[in-house]
Amino acid sequence: MESTQVSEKERIIYLREFLHEQNHKYYVLNSPVISDMEFDQLMHELQALEAAHPEMADVNSPTQRVGSDVNASFSQVRHNRPMLSLGNTYSRQEVADFYNRVCSDAGRSLDISCELKFDGTSISLIYEDGQLVRAATRGDGVVGDDVTRNVRTIPTVPLRLKGDYPQTLEMRGEILMPIAGFEELNKQRADIGEPAFANPRNAAAGSLKLQNSSLAAERPLMCMLYYVLTDERDFQTHYESLEAAKEWGFVISPNYKICHSLEEIYAFIDEWDVKRHDLPYDIDGIVLKVNDLAVREELGLTAKSPRWAVAYKFKAEQAHSRLLEVTFQVGRTGVVTPVANMEPVQLAGTVVKRASLHNLGIIRDLDLHVDDTVVIEKGGEIIPKIVGVDVEKRIDGARPVEFPSVCPVCGATLVRIEGEAAYYCPNYNGCAPQIVGRLTHFVERGAMDIEQLGDEKIELLFRHGLLKDIADFYTLTAEELLSLPGFQLKSANKAIEAIAESKKQPFERVLFAIGIRYVGATVAKRLASAFKNIDNLIAAPVEQLKAAQDIGEVIAQSVRTFFDKEENIQLINRLRDAGLQMSMKEQVLASDSLSGKQFVVSGVFDAISRDDLKALLASHGGKVVNSISGKTDYVVAGANMGPAKLEKAQKLGVSIIGYDDLLKMIETE
Repeated sequence: MESTQVSEKERIIYLREFLHEQNHKYYVLNSPVISDMEFDQLMHELQALEAAHPEMADVNSPTQRVGSDVNASFSQVRHNRPMLSLGNTYSRQEVADFYNRVCSDAGRSLDISCELKFDGTSISLIYEDGQLVRAATRGDGVVGDDVTRNVRTIPTVPLRLKGDYPQTLEMRGEILMPIAGFEELNKQRADIGEPAFANPRNAAAGSLKLQNSSLAAERPLMCMLYYVLTDERDFQTHYESLEAAKEWGFVISPNYKICHSLEEIYAFIDEWDVKRHDLPYDIDGIVLKVNDLAVREELGLTAKSPRWAVAYKFKAEQAHSRLLEVTFQVGRTGVVTPVANMEPVQLAGTVVKRASLHNLGIIRDLDLHVDDTVVIEKGGEIIPKIVGVDVEKRIDGARPVEFPSVCPVCGATLVRIEGEAAYYCPNYNGCAPQIVGRLTHFVERGAMDIEQLGDEKIELLFRHGLLKDIADFYTLTAEELLSLPGFQLKSANKAIEAIAESKKQPFERVLFAIGIRYVGATVAKRLASAFKNIDNLIAAPVEQLKAAQDIGEVIAQSVRTFFDKEENIQLINRLRDAGLQMSMKEQVLASDSLSGKQFVVSGVFDAISRDDLKALLASHGGKVVNSISGKTDYVVAGANMGPAKLEKAQKLGVSIIGYDDLLKMIETE
């Protein structure tokens, strides 16, 4: 038995080393050597082994990329060295002034490192003995927020370094959200009725401040580093330090250049003012840094910024166009979004004809009138945005843009939820865009995954009366599909087969696919895990819903409202009768060592999240309950255990144990 345990522990160590190396090759070198499937299989093996050997918990294991469910506020940490901001320049003359000043102060011509200015949020990473120990935001430059839990989930942040790295090291850079990931995130948010992020920078900053790192792990973040701070290496130049950082496993922008003259600096700026539109992420300028580190020391710092560096900011690209009309779109959740339709205009390499106005407040702030000459901007924004109106060009008698009081499609009176900016149509079952939106959402990847039925085919099926709600998918026949244009025998049969196959999708996917307002994929997993089956969820009052992980008042009320409607219960029953999964699959126990014992978990644990701890208890046969009673055998207590629970446990004589005590109990049994 002992030899088996040793071999499993050795396997854990091997897999960690191997997967760290594969992460480096995939995210840093862009040269993977194993397939995604092979990687996932090895990751699952490591997760299973770590679950079987919790005594080998390691916060820097590759498995910790998924994040923790601990809901912890951020502590403040003081930076080892102040994180100063850069001075900004906006013209060639100001760039020349900077270059001439540093050369004059140094008494000679200097090399300048020209680097892309990433439009993200600043980060400081601290490594000790090659291990990531802390990540902090810039904050006020002296004190920032400790966001280590969230940063550990970002694939491009190395958790362990490679090669001949310093024992103590600080790396500084930017957390970014790539454009494609930003657009997909906003699509997901719109799909569940949440407001869109204005730009990738805001999305990245917001993701870093999520209280739950398992949610942060689902955000498409990346880290680009550009500043090495260590007293253990005698680098002569900034370039040398960046090259060394690459060897240690950091992602350094490939698009930097050492320029030897003002003309080369101008050429670099001009090159990237054009090429920035082809990058997968946003930049808003170029950073100029003295390359010689000894000269940097001589030049020193001001109170706010280093004297050896400056940022050149690109001008936000703007264009003028005529506002033709504002249309109002109705989404799957009923939210009504105003869209500006304009005369086509060239902006940032693309032709712009439409821009989202988001809500009534923006229309009022701009004082928009039909036929107005509007100013459109795309600098730092992926989606074109109207930022102003040329009032002097407004024509006499121009009609103000008015937000409708009724749904532009079905005519229902629009309503507004207190505390929200958006208006929405309450005609859930009678508004065509909402119905089609729910049908489309139901078949999407991540929901029921019925790829054979795309948007156009679903629209066709709806128009011909074959789809009125999501349960109708499971009564479709190949003969009905063949009666419609666009379907052949092969495609019709494939669609019916895919619909039948979708019945195997797990309960959490079904719950997401149903399309409850504010219930995205992550929330659906939380609800499925907490309530186990649809009947428990249907019966749960608001307070019980709120007791589940990450479920607040708004989500709880939305879920309760959905299940309080008889037509939705009938829909669920039709889906159940069709054979969809309406409960979580039973878990296979690792052992029955805790069988018959009842546990309450309280407080915060460094080595494991509360959800993972509950799963560990359940996997060994323990029953986890929320409140302490005379039937409770143990309280597993972490830091900051609630005083009320402590008092009640002591009063009832319930044993209070720590996480280590629990592990010993499992091993002993």
